[in-house]
This record gives sequence, C-alpha cells and structure tokens, in this order.
Amino acid sequence: MTTSTHLIRTRRFLPLFVTQLLGAFNDNLFKNAMVLYVVYSVYNSEEAEAQFSATASAVFIIPFFVLSALSGQLADMRDKAKIIRIVKFCEILIMMVGGAGLLMAWQGMAITSAAIPLMLVALFAMGIHSTFFGPIKYAILPQHLRPGEVLAGTGLIEAGTYIAILGGTILAGWIDVEWAALGVVVTALVGYVAGRQVPPAPPVTEQEPLDFHFIRSSITLVRNTMSDRRVYLAIMAISFFWSIGAVLFIQFPPLAKNVLFASKQVASLFLVIFSIGVAIGSMSINALLKGNVSARYAPASVLAMAIFVALFHLVCRAWGLNVDGELMDVGAFMSRPLAIPLLLTLLFIAISGGMFVVPLYAFLTTFVDKAQTARTIAANNIVNSGAMVIGSVIAIVLSAIGIPIVEQLLFVAALCLGSAWLGRLLYKAEIAAQAAA
Repeated sequence: MTTSTHLIRTRRFLPLFVTQLLGAFNDNLFKNAMVLYVVYSVYNSEEAEAQFSATASAVFIIPFFVLSALSGQLADMRDKAKIIRIVKFCEILIMMVGGAGLLMAWQGMAITSAAIPLMLVALFAMGIHSTFFGPIKYAILPQHLRPGEVLAGTGLIEAGTYIAILGGTILAGWIDVEWAALGVVVTALVGYVAGRQVPPAPPVTEQEPLDFHFIRSSITLVRNTMSDRRVYLAIMAISFFWSIGAVLFIQFPPLAKNVLFASKQVASLFLVIFSIGVAIGSMSINALLKGNVSARYAPASVLAMAIFVALFHLVCRAWGLNVDGELMDVGAFMSRPLAIPLLLTLLFIAISGGMFVVPLYAFLTTFVDKAQTARTIAANNIVNSGAMVIGSVIAIVLSAIGIPIVEQLLFVAALCLGSAWLGRLLYKAEIAAQAAA
C-alpha cells in the first residue's frame, strides 16, 4: 500500500502519531483561544490586533531558536520515548497555568495586567515543550519504520499535525474561553497517557557530553548540519515555507475582522481551511512520488502557492464594505458572492504548501546518519524558528508603518518565489547526487 496507512494500526507508529496529534491540537486550541479572545474582545484597532497576533507567534517560536540544539543532542543521545514521557508530563503543568489565564479572561479579572501575561507565559512554555518534542517525532521514524515507510510515516505525521491544528482551531473559534481552559488540561492528560505507550527508542550512538551553551551549540549544530548541500537547501526551503506560514497565520484574525468584516468563527474557518489543505497536500505528494523521497515537485508546488496567494489578495481587495456594520457570522459570510472563491484560493494555497514541504522533511530524516537525525531536525528547527521570528517582526513592522493587512499578502507571494528558487536548487543537487552514485 503506497501510503502505508497500515502504519496507523501498529504500536511502533500509532502511539507516537496520537501523542503528536494531541500536542498539536493543544497548542492550537490554547493559542487560538487566546489570540481570538484578545483580537475580538480586548483590542479595537487593526494595528494593535496584528501586533498582538505577531507577538504571540514570536513568543511561541523563540524557544525553538534558543533550545533546539540542546533538544537535538538529548534526542540523539537519550531514549526518545523517555523524553516524550517527561515532556508530556510537563505539558500538564503548563496547561494548568494557561487554563488559569483563560479562566481569568473569562471572568474579566485583570485582563491586561495578569490574564494576558499569564497566557503568554504558558504559550512560551508550550514553545519549550514543542522544542523538545519536535526533533523526536521525526527522528524516531527511521528507528521504528522500515526504509520504504519513512516518507509515508512523515506524510502521516504532517497530515495528522494539520488535522490536529484543524480540530484545535475549530474549537478555539466556537467555544467560550472557560471551556477552552478545561479542554487544554484534559488534552494534556490524555497526551501523557498516549506518550507512555511509545515503544523504547534507545540512542544509536555513544553518549556524549551535552553542550548547554546554547549559542555555541546552536552555531556548531547548524554549521555541521549544513555541510551537506542537499540538507542545507532543504532546511533553507523549509524555513522560507514556515516564514510564509507564520505571516499568514498572523494575518488571518485581523484580516477577517477588519477587511472581511467577519466574526472570530470565520477567522477560525480560515485556519481550518488552511489546515485541511496542508493535510491534503501532505498525502497527495506521497501518492505522486510513490514513496520515493524527492524534491521533484517542490518548485512547481511553491510557484502554485505564490499564484494562489496573489489570487487570495485580489479577492480580498474586491470584497467590499459591510453595509450594516456588524461582523458577519459564518452563514452571512458564506452568503457573500466572493466567499467561495476566497476559501478556494486559501485551500489551494495550503494544498500546494503541503506538497512542497513534506518531501523536504523526509530529506532530513533519510539523507543523514540515523545517529544524527534528531540533531538534523533540531538544526532545521533553529533555522526555521529564526525565519519565522523574522517573518513575525516584518509583519509587526509592516503594520506599524501603516501598510494594510491585505497588501501584506504580496510580501507572502514574494517569499514563495524565494522558496521556488531554493526548491529548484535542491532538485538539481538531488539529480547531481544520483548521477555521482
């Protein structure tokens, strides 16, 4: 079976799949419940809303930049399953703090002075949680799966992640914050139980001393990882993709509110459509490549993404004013003549993005020594997070200098062109390596 969906029924894959799915669900339930509450209930200006959305994204991303080198060392030199159990236990404690912030917001208690800072602290801690879990969920695959299953396993992990993002995003847009507070704690508890079922994954290399100097270890890790041209180009292309994703996710809530005059449920719908699209793209590219790891379709995929971003921009510009002045619910939004074209362009942005990024992650787990896999993913996370922080900062600056959210979409389209160039270079390096073999 090409897609190897039989992996879902095996203990060597299912507990990991469920654990990462619940983690991604919880990240997005908490983050989106917080952002949508603040955008729709606290602030009342496009600039302030965009800046808060960007700040929340940056707070979550910064731990990846600072701690990924250490997380990669730990994952390669310690039992990955044991680390998963520790990390998932910490998630329970973190979500108790975040849930308390959501409950304070619900009660209207010290919203700006205590509730929002408490939620941002929990979001930062979840960034640390994801920093240590991130390398494991990819690096453990070559250890538990057969060589012909790694691309399929990567695709399933990526699709599962976006299905989880979908679920968390839907709930965040439709339930009140008090229920979100309960949901994040319960999900953390279930995730801990699932994480305990992951089979042992002992290190495949001799243990080395851990380097706790995060600047030195990060520089060393990235430099050593980037020595392989294919891995270097894959990491750079993935980083461009995630900077694009960061800017889009920052833009969606204020875009929905201030350009499309839509409620937080519609903002949530945007994130849902995006998540569905990436999941479709993740599975489609595996079928096209028939299990082979290749960047063959990467340039065309991301060029298509640029085209659909430009079309999304044009539809947003043509949307028009809301005559009654009220924010539209989903039903009123869908009754607008441009609603379907808008959602279709968004869907195809995400499908082409998923087709672009999944083979690149498979590159990182198949073209390096198994003893270095987690550190390769960690190096990728460092560079990705740096690109995402830069994208968040640019989004903040663009909003601060008065560039409308809808015009910022053109910046996203330009980033897609950079990704296409890197994807083309990666495919040429792939062909050259095959010829030399």
